[in-house]
Amino acid sequence: MTIPNDVRSAVLIDALPYIQKYNNKIVVIKYGGNAMTNEVLKDAVMSDIVLLSLVGVKVVLVHGGGPEINDMLKRVGIESKFINGLRYTDGETVDIVRMVLSGKVNKELVAHLANHGGKALGMCGIDGNMILCHKMESEVDLGFVGEIDKVDTKPITDALDNGYVPVIATVACDEKGQTYNINADTAAARIAAELQAENLVLMTDIKGLLRDKDDPDTLIPEVQVSEVPFLKRQGIISGGMIPKIDCCVEAVRRGVKKTVIIDGRIAHSILIELLTNEGIGTQFI
Repeated sequence: MTIPNDVRSAVLIDALPYIQKYNNKIVVIKYGGNAMTNEVLKDAVMSDIVLLSLVGVKVVLVHGGGPEINDMLKRVGIESKFINGLRYTDGETVDIVRMVLSGKVNKELVAHLANHGGKALGMCGIDGNMILCHKMESEVDLGFVGEIDKVDTKPITDALDNGYVPVIATVACDEKGQTYNINADTAAARIAAELQAENLVLMTDIKGLLRDKDDPDTLIPEVQVSEVPFLKRQGIISGGMIPKIDCCVEAVRRGVKKTVIIDGRIAHSILIELLTNEGIGTQFI
């Protein structure tokens, strides 16, 4: 099917003010879910990031890699264990997490961006002491799961200033050099805040925040952060959405202009969110 020229031009004209808005601004994208494992969706994400970089947007890509970690643990005979949605990370597991995230997953993403014509630089929280953390305190011991104390943004801004997309794996160290696994949503929110990013985009496998979790037509397109406690009391924000939305709220309160949860199962959802009037998902302001 051939797209009429007037439709093509209208799309480009509609995108212009958003390109101008984000030009030379930082956008942090937390990459995960189906968009990370489905090859078609992965190609769409990579091309979106390269396009944004070419029109002057400073993109920072923060990633986890749960499925790849599970696969490697299975190969070496270690059972994956989760407590309240967080991975239990013992000494053996944290070594696997570091190897998979900062090695295999990180470098594959750098290579994918290069294959789409982009310039990317792979790094993790350990590099240059970029992310310092301590052992997370919780009711149940989670092992080597970390809570962020400090983010040094200089390695990130140096990469951006030299035309690279920083691709950040979420492992970090404490002051004694012990490695910890960091939740990728939490890391992306803190990195976005420290960078005073224009936007934080969390890619998920859901449409956004739904008023009725069983009805995709009840998407709530915009939420003021002050409304979040009320939505929790109503049960609209519940379960696995609580930590994601808490990350969005924390980022906004720390100075990020806007955060948004988008459906990564939709091809080019990043461009739809950033460069169109309609947007996609739920934004927190």
